[in-house]
Amino acid sequence: MIDLHCHIDLYPNPRAVLDAAEDKGVFVLAVTTTPLAFQGNLDLVEGRRRVRVALGLHPELVAERHGEIDHFVELLPNTAYVGEVGLDGSPRNRASFARQELVFARIVEACADLGGRVLSIHSRRAAGAVLDILAGTPTCGVPVLHWFSGSMKELERAATAGCWFSVGPLMLTTPAGRRLAAAMPRNRVLTETDAPFAQISGQPLMPWDVAAAENALAELWQLPAMEAHRQLRDNLRSLATRASEMATRPRVLSRPGEIPTYAG
Repeated sequence: MIDLHCHIDLYPNPRAVLDAAEDKGVFVLAVTTTPLAFQGNLDLVEGRRRVRVALGLHPELVAERHGEIDHFVELLPNTAYVGEVGLDGSPRNRASFARQELVFARIVEACADLGGRVLSIHSRRAAGAVLDILAGTPTCGVPVLHWFSGSMKELERAATAGCWFSVGPLMLTTPAGRRLAAAMPRNRVLTETDAPFAQISGQPLMPWDVAAAENALAELWQLPAMEAHRQLRDNLRSLATRASEMATRPRVLSRPGEIPTYAG
């Protein structure tokens, strides 16, 4: 199983969650919301073979934390994974949107300068603007649009541009989410939870709850569950190989270039 977008450090007891995820054979990409959280996450997951840490600066925090972008760029050589980054065009974040665009553009450019990165990207009510910035720097790496909620036309544009997508159980419970997921290139789809923010009946999802997303994708793809599982596993291996190829500079804080061990 694969959880490509999980805020593991925001659980009340992240070590217990990581222990359980490891027992269940879940690969986890631990996304962060600020650069200051990056080292703490590396310390948290040290020695765990199925976990990678992504360097993030969440668009919802840009209004007050945009000054951390310099620290973000300083840390970027130490990981092949970036997230959560992107743009948020919802009403409460519209006032900071121009600043978000500047920060996201700099992140994308910095990724390109280092030979590319895997980016887990937030694009709520901002898919077109996200795609515009990515189009301006096509060598930034592999964009993975997390919980994509744009229009079908924007999805087609993203797919044509080579974007990947991560989808979770909650997204796949809605008709709109299922329509979008069904139209995504299946060799560029991975599962996620967006936990602990994503909740069902007031309880946060856990990394292994991606099993529900696997089952939903099998139904959408009209495949037996095991074949859908195999497709997702192959997608992860492909993405991890890309990450390894892009991570060409010496690493100090982690070993992001390794292909994750997968025992699913």
